[in-house]
Amino acid sequence: MTTYLVKNVSVLGAEPTDLLLADGVVQEMGPGLSAESRSSVEQVETIDASGLIALPGLVDLHTHLREPGREDAETVESGTRAAALGGFTAVHAMANTEPVADTAGVVEQVWRLGREAGYCDVYPVGAVTVGLAGERLAELGAMADSAARVRVFSDDGKCVSDAVLMRRALEYVKAFDGVVAQHAQEPRLTEGAQMNEGELSGRLGLAGWPAVAEEAIIARDCLLAAHVGSRLHVCHVSTAGSVEIVRWAKSKGWDVTAEACPHHLVLTDELAATYDPIYKVNPPLRSATDAEALRAGLADGTIDIVATDHAPHPHEDKDCEWAAAAFGMLGLETALSIVQETMVDAGRLDWTGVAERMSYAPARIGRVDDHGRPIEVGAPANVVLYDPAARRTVEAAETASLSRNTPYAGMELPGRVVATFLRGKATVLDGKLT
Repeated sequence: MTTYLVKNVSVLGAEPTDLLLADGVVQEMGPGLSAESRSSVEQVETIDASGLIALPGLVDLHTHLREPGREDAETVESGTRAAALGGFTAVHAMANTEPVADTAGVVEQVWRLGREAGYCDVYPVGAVTVGLAGERLAELGAMADSAARVRVFSDDGKCVSDAVLMRRALEYVKAFDGVVAQHAQEPRLTEGAQMNEGELSGRLGLAGWPAVAEEAIIARDCLLAAHVGSRLHVCHVSTAGSVEIVRWAKSKGWDVTAEACPHHLVLTDELAATYDPIYKVNPPLRSATDAEALRAGLADGTIDIVATDHAPHPHEDKDCEWAAAAFGMLGLETALSIVQETMVDAGRLDWTGVAERMSYAPARIGRVDDHGRPIEVGAPANVVLYDPAARRTVEAAETASLSRNTPYAGMELPGRVVATFLRGKATVLDGKLT
């Protein structure tokens, strides 16, 4: 394996230093490191990282890789290529595949596909209920004991709306320190819903999706998690009221964590006025007030992490009328840029805060030991080199994903991932896949 000497890089915005990435770890760290001191038989590649920031490899707790079953939209290989280009070294693959990842066999298949692709580590998320049907618990223990060692369980795309079933799931995962990640959507309140409920939905003639449909489930599940003493994670929080409920639960000392998605930080429901299905997502884009509440919650730690909810769809599922279009957006290759624009450049977070919300905390929640570690001597060499001064225009045709449903096409965003290292192996160099 090639040894990389990274010169003059700013680790989390600190004073420039050098990093030596060798044998899968950060072997040396400090100013003045030299390639000449290495063995003559060792291949050392020097990277001038002046002006670049080193971040720990990003960890996504919420990615849809679609394989098995929907390889027309994405595969584990194509999705992890997109992840590497976005600076991710680990992703959690959601369970709504075909067949559903509700058995040890399916989660092990996804896990092995990730290992074979080699662009980032893939941690399968197990379904909470069989077939995502919300009727009986899936094989949670078998998935936890499998080679994939599943620790996150979610019916994402559907809500575990039955309170008794949700309670049983929360009780069950305690045995192996798992977490239930809830898609908070009361189904009876959102039947036929197409966008955020409000004055605009009425004017556009699109069925509204009320904020209370999300907030009611979050409040219920926080109470259930507290009652049984289990861990709850709330997927894609999208409303100001949801932020307040999570803040209240945390003030009680309950083991509740929550995520916000990049698109909910920067885009609003006003975009639905275009009737362009690229902006149709679950949960829907909300108001500017909601987006501001999410940014504030992410800044103060109420919202623990940023998760992409990367949801690829083939062309025909988005190039149609709004009501018939699939919900979902791409997110892996643009997430860090959106966080820079909305949080760092706005003065809400520094780069240490970004590392906490996009690497350390998601790794803790997912119980991933080899990721989300500070960049220090002896730590796994999962490192991203990022140029915050760069500007780029998003081109949908250039994404590594098999799908093209990015809501940012044509937008100029800050920042560029220059290099990504997975255990010292370069998956991206000079902004290109290796």
